[in-house]
Amino acid sequence: MRLPRRTSPYLVDGALAALVLFAVSLQFLFPDEDGDPLSWQGFLLGAGTAVPLIWRRRAPILCAIVISCVTPAMAVYHAPPPDVVYGGLVLLYTLAAYVEPVPRRVMLVGWVIGASATMSLKEHAAPFEYAFHLLSLLSAYGFGVLARTQRAYTAALEERARALEREREIDRARAVTSERARIARDMHDVVGHAVSLMVVQAEAGPVVVRSNPARAEAAFDAIAGAGREAMQQLRLILGVLTDAGNGRGGLAAPVPGLARLPDLIRQVSGTTEVTVTLRTTGHPRPIGAETETAAYRIVQEALTNTVKHAYAARADVQLDWGDTELAITVTDDGTGSGPPGAGGGRGLVGIEERAAACGGSAHSGPGPHGGFRVTARLPAARRPAAERAP
Repeated sequence: MRLPRRTSPYLVDGALAALVLFAVSLQFLFPDEDGDPLSWQGFLLGAGTAVPLIWRRRAPILCAIVISCVTPAMAVYHAPPPDVVYGGLVLLYTLAAYVEPVPRRVMLVGWVIGASATMSLKEHAAPFEYAFHLLSLLSAYGFGVLARTQRAYTAALEERARALEREREIDRARAVTSERARIARDMHDVVGHAVSLMVVQAEAGPVVVRSNPARAEAAFDAIAGAGREAMQQLRLILGVLTDAGNGRGGLAAPVPGLARLPDLIRQVSGTTEVTVTLRTTGHPRPIGAETETAAYRIVQEALTNTVKHAYAARADVQLDWGDTELAITVTDDGTGSGPPGAGGGRGLVGIEERAAACGGSAHSGPGPHGGFRVTARLPAARRPAAERAP
C-alpha cells in the first residue's frame, strides 16, 4: 500500500508565514488610541519578521539571520515595537527541530540576550514581562527539541520495521530453499530406490523367462510392487505440496521410520541378487520423527547405491544404539567404486545433508576389507541410567 504524498513544504510554510504576518498586523487592524505609534515603515519591519518563514526549512540559517536582524530593528524603531516576537518563536522552534546543535544553541543564546537587553533598555519592562517573553522563547525551543526527538524515534522505528521485514524475507527464502532441498531428497530416494529395483528385475526377467518361468513371474511382480510403492510415496509428497499451496492440511507427509526397515530389507533381498542382513545392538528407544525418517532414508539410499553400482552379493545394515546417538553402518562386498564414479554421488550428498539436518554427520567410502561403507551418526535421547552397563 502506497502512502499519500506529503503536503508541499512551501505550502505549509507559506501558510505559517501568512498566519504570523496576520498576528503582526493585529496592531494595525485594531489600533489602540493610547498605544504605540503606527507607521508603514513599522509594518514593513513587522512583515520582515514573517515573510522569511516561507524558507524556514529550505534555508533555516539565512531565515534566522534575516529575522534576527529585523526583529531588533523593529524594537528600536518602535513604531510599533513587537508585542510578541511571533516570528522569533517560530524561528527558534525551526532551529531546534532541523538545525545542527551549535548554530541552534548560539541562536537561542543570542535571542535570550537580545530580548533581555531590549526589555531593559528600550521597554523598561516589568519583571513578569521578562518571565513571559523569556519563557516563550525557551518553550518554543523546547518544543522544537521534542519534535526533533520524535522524528528521530519515528525514523528509528521505521528502519527497524524495514530491517525486520528484510529478515522475514530472508528467513522465508531460506525456508523455501530448505523445503525444496528436502523434497528433492525425498523424490530422489523414493524414485531412485524404486527404479533401481525395477531395472534389476527387468534385466533379470528376460534371462530366466524360458528357463525359470516362476522366477520371471516373481521378477515382474517385484517390478509392479516397486512401482506401486513409488507411486504411493510420490502421491504423498505431491499431496503435501498441493495442500501446502492451498493452505489445507490434507495428506500427511511421508514419514517412514525405523519400524519399516525390516520391510525394506526384505524387499531388497527378495527382489535383487543382494542378500541384506539387519543387526541391532544396544537399547533401542524412541527418537524424533525427523531423525527416524532420516535414518530410514539413509539406509534406503545406501542400499540403492549397493544395488545400482556396487555389483555386490551381500550387504549388512547395523544399527548401534549408543548413550546419546544412533550409529548406522551399511557395508557391502562389492567393488566399492560405484557410487561416486557412476552417478555423480548425488545420493551420497543427500545422505550427508539428511544427517546434517538432524544434527548428525555421515561419511562414505571404501570399507576396510573391501566393498563400500556408509556410516551415519544421528542424535538420540540419552539412555536412562538404569539401562547403562555398570
